[in-house]
Amino acid sequence: MHELGLVFEMAKVIEEALADENVEAVNTVVMEIGEISSVVPHYFESCFPAARERPLLRDAKLEMNIIPAVGRCRNCGVTFPIVENKGYCPDCGSFDKELLSGREFNIKEVRVR
Repeated sequence: MHELGLVFEMAKVIEEALADENVEAVNTVVMEIGEISSVVPHYFESCFPAARERPLLRDAKLEMNIIPAVGRCRNCGVTFPIVENKGYCPDCGSFDKELLSGREFNIKEVRVR
């Protein structure tokens, strides 16, 4: 489960970003996680309490925005939800697509007090 390592890295990035900001504590961390990224949201959420061992994140809450996997068919140009269509274009049936979203793993927002 690499999600634990990702939680520790997220905490480190947040601490480094806020080091010179005179912030007392983080209230909420908002993450963007792509639907077909290698991150399992449930596992990431279960590992998040490990981040609370750091003083700055002691009371932090986690919010996750799941970004749908969307592709554009290279054959006919249609934009479609990849998972729902098992990767195939719903119009022409082609599997050849450009990924537009769905692999994200980003710290979208850090709310502080």
